[in-house]
Amino acid sequence: MATDRLDSMMVKVDLMRHGEPVGGRKYRGAIDDPLSERGWVQMKAVVGDHAPWEQIVTSPLRRCHDFAIFLGETHDIPVLVEERFIELGFGAWEGLTGAELRRQAPGCLRKFYHDPVANPPAGAEALKDFVGRVIPAWEELIENHGGKRVLVVAHAGVMRAIVAHVLGMPLDRLFRLQIGNAALLSIRGDDERPPALVL
Repeated sequence: MATDRLDSMMVKVDLMRHGEPVGGRKYRGAIDDPLSERGWVQMKAVVGDHAPWEQIVTSPLRRCHDFAIFLGETHDIPVLVEERFIELGFGAWEGLTGAELRRQAPGCLRKFYHDPVANPPAGAEALKDFVGRVIPAWEELIENHGGKRVLVVAHAGVMRAIVAHVLGMPLDRLFRLQIGNAALLSIRGDDERPPALVL
């Protein structure tokens, strides 16, 4: 898709991160933990009774998918599963907490967060490959649902990739975007303005 064409399309997309999963905070990647009770409360509190979306697009992982299906069924909104919106694969870090990693490999988190391109976890999905699958899915979403109000239920990494793409950020700055559980961000654009992060 030509970038100038995308930049002139109507974009009304909200990005929502899943709530807290069972097991609390750790590096999950593709580990398919469901939402905890607290995670359900977090996501329901953000949405409330307000569901203005015409389409929901979700990661297939349960911490996103289960809430997307619930929301779609509750408000009669169609739900589309997008496999390319699975979280970044963290390789050897998957299933581990930050505290465990600090004990096992002191300094590894600092190196990663300062330059995740040069210091990825062993066996992790390369950031360029991750962005290379997320952004085409994002562009197809805009192409197929342009003008509709769309909710994307996904992961912090997916949201970082989309926001970084919209803002033109380099990959090594991706983790300078901190996105909490059940965070909701909006991307808007029209024929005058290219897609932008709305705060």
